[in-house]
Amino acid sequence: MNIIIIEDEKPALEKLRLQLINYPRPVNIVATLSGVQESVMWLSDNVHPDLIFCDIALSDGISFDIFRQVNVKCPVIFITAYDDYLLEAFELNSIDYLLKPVSQERLFVALNKYFQLKEHFSGNYSGLADYYFAGQQQKTRYLVKKGVSYSTVKLEDIAYFISEHKITFLIDKSGNKYILDKTLQELETELPKNDFFRINRKYIGNISAITKFKPFSKGKILVELTPAVGEEIIVSAENAAAFKLWVSGDC
Repeated sequence: MNIIIIEDEKPALEKLRLQLINYPRPVNIVATLSGVQESVMWLSDNVHPDLIFCDIALSDGISFDIFRQVNVKCPVIFITAYDDYLLEAFELNSIDYLLKPVSQERLFVALNKYFQLKEHFSGNYSGLADYYFAGQQQKTRYLVKKGVSYSTVKLEDIAYFISEHKITFLIDKSGNKYILDKTLQELETELPKNDFFRINRKYIGNISAITKFKPFSKGKILVELTPAVGEEIIVSAENAAAFKLWVSGDC
């Protein structure tokens, strides 16, 4: 199995290297990289490995930027000293998330998980990679947070998304409110266009959550959502025509 390690802390890198050497199956570390730009360049010019171990906070930025710049078609195990990035990590092609200091036992569990997934796909490396990238290309659920707990919400159970005080919330059809680590702009690019519409700068709604709508002042549209919202939801005059086309299914 070919692996690359993206880690800017030398002690952490050496510890991980020694732990990987002790793994029962052969592990070949083909490269060790220390920053976002170095990793982007390497991954752009070389054959991708079977698996990447990647620290999140690097010297020149957050490692998620690597995967926004390069189509990395292999699974990733993220490593970090903090759990703040858990939501975003699992929105990428991550199969595990390890907190520092990483024990050898926990590391082996993560590697075993990789091989179990690989065997599930009949040893087909590309099938395993496609499995993770299909999740990015066509979302079927979102990882959300409520309090200190994480859970997932299926796409069909989402009523709408709302942005408040620079935080994005997902509201499900039962009225439950969850924190989502994405912006409305990011959601616009991945949600199915037939089912979701950017109502205004604050809301993205599911067609099934539109109870009714009616003309408002100066060509605008007043929209009523369910679960109910304690404010007026207005579609601008500029977007009114597009909204009507979307509602009618002609978009």
